[in-house]
Amino acid sequence: MAAIGVHFGYTCACVAVYKDGRADVVANDAGDRVTPAVVAFREKERVVGIAAKQGRARNTANTIVKVKQVLGRSFEDPETQAHKAENKCEVVNKADRPFYRLQLEERSELVSPQEVAKLIFHKMKETAQSALGSDVTAAVITVPFEFAHDQKKALREAAEAAGFRVLRLIHEPAAALLAYDIGQDSHSSNRHVLVYKLGGSSLSVSALLVSGGMYRVLHTVTDHSVGGERFTQALAQHLAQEFNRSFRVDVSANMRSMLKLVHSADAAKHSLSSLGSANCFVDSLHDGMDFDCAVSRARFELLCASLFNQSIQPIRTLLEEAGLSCSDINQVVLCGGSARIPRLQQMIRDMFPEVELLSSSPPDEVIAVGAALQAALLVPRDRTEPGPEPDLDPVPVDVCAGDVLLKELDGFLVLLSAGTPLPARRHHVVRGPGSLSDLSLELFQRRGEGTERLAKLVLRDLPPAEDLHHIDAVVTMKRDGSLHVSCVEQGSGRSEAVTIAAAS
Repeated sequence: MAAIGVHFGYTCACVAVYKDGRADVVANDAGDRVTPAVVAFREKERVVGIAAKQGRARNTANTIVKVKQVLGRSFEDPETQAHKAENKCEVVNKADRPFYRLQLEERSELVSPQEVAKLIFHKMKETAQSALGSDVTAAVITVPFEFAHDQKKALREAAEAAGFRVLRLIHEPAAALLAYDIGQDSHSSNRHVLVYKLGGSSLSVSALLVSGGMYRVLHTVTDHSVGGERFTQALAQHLAQEFNRSFRVDVSANMRSMLKLVHSADAAKHSLSSLGSANCFVDSLHDGMDFDCAVSRARFELLCASLFNQSIQPIRTLLEEAGLSCSDINQVVLCGGSARIPRLQQMIRDMFPEVELLSSSPPDEVIAVGAALQAALLVPRDRTEPGPEPDLDPVPVDVCAGDVLLKELDGFLVLLSAGTPLPARRHHVVRGPGSLSDLSLELFQRRGEGTERLAKLVLRDLPPAEDLHHIDAVVTMKRDGSLHVSCVEQGSGRSEAVTIAAAS
């Protein structure tokens, strides 16, 4: 039976299919193996992918990009506000959630981020079905390690609304390791693996400990201020300067002209990953004037030198915060389309001269491949295929995304630390004054610099105790990230329990 893995990134999406013993990324109807995560709304149709991206200059107000940035977030969230400021499509507040206001020919329409994400997932589903020639619903979806509960829930709901049966959400670093079969060939030695993911609008660097077939995320550093789009913008600004030098016309303040230059610069950037030079041609850039310019790889590297240095700095930050050195890293895995850039790869090689740099799989496809391999383990094998049923247990790649905390009188107690392999179970005895008739337990999860409350349990009408109330609290987190919390007061036997779906 076929299974698929979907990587839904901030700027692009990719789908891989597992069939006949191997996982492969499949091309969409335009022949591209990676689909831009761009959705354009028109009066009578909705366009997803490269056509929406290419038509953005003509339909700016109704073209939505980087929807993943606001999935599951409140309107006041700083990420939502940043998205609102940079997005040309109007973002408005509805019930403390962000919505896109579309200005169509005859009406105005509000669309939620989940609806936009559903259209992208549906495009991925259509792409997989075209490759397989049959319907397919079972899928594993990848998520960033730092995604909060609400973001994971929104992503899952969007995938299910598109017709997927989500087998599991797995973290992107774990999917990258699965794609290279890291940790699955030997259960004897411990290894430190660094996963470097540079996408279109964000950079994340993760250090993982591979031990006994299990992956444990030791530390992650994420930087949303750098990504492939910054490289594209730098090249587009250079092209605008060249046009000004040739025609004495400054188009840097003309949004439509700059969008055309950005599109041409993006195509040139991809070509420069494999060629020494690229040609940038824009038809009718300004007042009917065409623009043609050649850019060498050396020029591109010079324009982006400071950005490349900024892209490497998080590796040093990660190693320092994780208490590791370059010599402790055994392998480096490259992910994300911008990790194709030769200069960046060379800078990473210079930092880890004795370390194996894994880039044989296209970096923008490797996470989807890992997700498809994980899906193959979760889908029952076709009965006509020889061999035993797959054993699902030896690949426990899921880990707790953030510290799970119990609030006590004197502060927070860490019950499950970030990176704890799942499933996991913790027991703790909570004590409270015997004179109280009601006692509450609150569980939180650390999100960046702040905390998010997951659950509050209240034990009511407790009989007085001579000294202290003793409450047994048990916290269990399953591999899918769901959290089960139960508490029992030892003296009276009063109990409460709650389950939070996909809390990891």
